[in-house]
Amino acid sequence: MDKEEEIQNNDKKERKLVIPGETIVSADDHLPGDFTRSENNEIVASRYGLAETSGRVVKVIPISGVFEPRRGNTVIGRVNDINFSGWNIDIGGPYSAFLPLMECPRFIDRDNLAEFAKIGDVLSLKTYGVKKGSIDLTLKSRGLGRLDGGRLIKINPHKVPRVIGKEGSMISLIKNNTNTEITVGQNGYVWIKGDETGEQRAEAAIKLIEQESASEGLTEKVEKFLEKK
Repeated sequence: MDKEEEIQNNDKKERKLVIPGETIVSADDHLPGDFTRSENNEIVASRYGLAETSGRVVKVIPISGVFEPRRGNTVIGRVNDINFSGWNIDIGGPYSAFLPLMECPRFIDRDNLAEFAKIGDVLSLKTYGVKKGSIDLTLKSRGLGRLDGGRLIKINPHKVPRVIGKEGSMISLIKNNTNTEITVGQNGYVWIKGDETGEQRAEAAIKLIEQESASEGLTEKVEKFLEKK
């Protein structure tokens, strides 16, 4: 536990709110990561968000803007159409996403695709192909598939890292205190399943993280919030 607290404290010290163009550190000692660039021997932020240092690599975790899909992202979406070769999936934003029949892990009757997933069903998927304006999805990975029951909520996709926490610490805290199952998509959709009270408490805690994502001591705030509920 002491080691865990030490990691969390170190993590807090390494994070700071930055704006585009702001110098984060010297490039002599560090390397640019996500949403940063090297400029005049300095690492400069390219996006508004939280600067985080991991070893020598400096990155910015954006806290505003739209979901920017990359290959290998876990996303949550809802089936909004079915055709002979697969399912059109709404994953939010301006992106058209498609799950081909061949990307399902088991045999499915081509003449009855709705038996596997019908319009309105919610799925956890991964992106395996990202093209301009369209995304190809797959279910061929562990932990993916249909999400039955529960509730689906939407948060700013750039707040997802804060909701998950370092090595999953924040989402584990919420799950354990609300007795719920939670799946977080990098597109900002979050699926929560438990009893009604547990789902409400989990949703409220996630919304708190979304609102307070730039705050220090966020873990302690969430712990106190859950204790009161």
